[in-house]
Amino acid sequence: MADILKGKKIVLGITGSIAAYKACYLIRGLIKRGAEVQVVITSAGKEFITPITLSALTSKPVISDFFAQRDGTWHSHVDLGLWADAMLVAPATASTIGKMANGIADNMLVTTYLSAKAPVFVAPAMDLDMYAHPSTQQNLDKLRSFGNIIIEPGTGELASHLVGKGRMEEPENIIRRLELYFACKEGDLVGKKILITTGPTYEKIDPVRFIGNYSSGKMGLALADECTSRGAEVVLVAGPVQRTTRYPVACRYDVESASQMYEASVASFPQVDAAILCAAVADYTPEQVAGTKIKREKTGGLSLPLKPTQDIAVALGRMKQTSGRKQVLVGFALETDHEQQNACEKLEKKNLDFIVLNSLNDAGAGFRYDTNKISIIDRTARKDYPLKAKTEVASDIIDHLSEVFRDKIK
Repeated sequence: MADILKGKKIVLGITGSIAAYKACYLIRGLIKRGAEVQVVITSAGKEFITPITLSALTSKPVISDFFAQRDGTWHSHVDLGLWADAMLVAPATASTIGKMANGIADNMLVTTYLSAKAPVFVAPAMDLDMYAHPSTQQNLDKLRSFGNIIIEPGTGELASHLVGKGRMEEPENIIRRLELYFACKEGDLVGKKILITTGPTYEKIDPVRFIGNYSSGKMGLALADECTSRGAEVVLVAGPVQRTTRYPVACRYDVESASQMYEASVASFPQVDAAILCAAVADYTPEQVAGTKIKREKTGGLSLPLKPTQDIAVALGRMKQTSGRKQVLVGFALETDHEQQNACEKLEKKNLDFIVLNSLNDAGAGFRYDTNKISIIDRTARKDYPLKAKTEVASDIIDHLSEVFRDKIK
């Protein structure tokens, strides 16, 4: 995963909420990712958490008042607003949200907000009734209209399912929202749209049985997160998987069968710059699907005629050839024997730009593992990688994809 927040300067505004203790987790998470954090806290905020604690975590003096000493030394809210790459107000009480929305600059936090040139993120934290009150909602709408980003509690793909409306969103999810913002502005894949297929397909035999495989979708989801974290717009076509992405994708199609995955992929491909075909798609599907459950006692033995499924990679390879665009097509090959030969045959037959090879003979690679061991093969070379976490493998694959993009531009 790219170090999206490394070197970023974050002003963290803390207000008088019981959720102020979560600011410690926010600070730790931001600093762990390489950010520099300056806390600005309201007088009410200091009733819930001490500046000494916050200063120890940030290694910076906490700013609360306009004047640092009685000798005329003062804090410049203008300089602070210009210093920041982002301002985050978390927790943000109804009172502070109201002041921000209406320009009531009676404390250091709000004056800094009014001077900020950087994006502003607001994480509300209050009683449910206060949160639902029309005046609070009106103030939140005002902040949105100013271009502020409201991190709603307990909603959306990034939100924790354990929190309800009114409570502050969990620190890890708030940090993800900041990461996503900067990724979409600064990553090496900004402006690229990438299709990714992941997971298995289930080919129905009857209403309760299917032909499937052991794919968990972990590798494809890691690739989706890596692409999103580097600024790409991701279209995800996912077979039946129990997981989701860390970051929200632009578009997600949840499918079950090979034919559904084929249709979604073919429909999406003309609009994308690249497709990464990571899904473990069934090669065969039953010729007929029974309308009712097949009973053991009525069959004795069971013969199941199969027919080939449509090959998604072949179809997209043909589309790429005739599109007139410099699209990139990436395939995967999971092999048990003759790995190099089989992978190279797929590379040529399916008109791929490169193929990611992994073998079930390698311990810790393949389905269900959190690790993978791959080789990247194109028409000129093969590069082998050691066993790594799938998140790191995703980074290696997307590094290679970025190189291919650069080569196509030349």
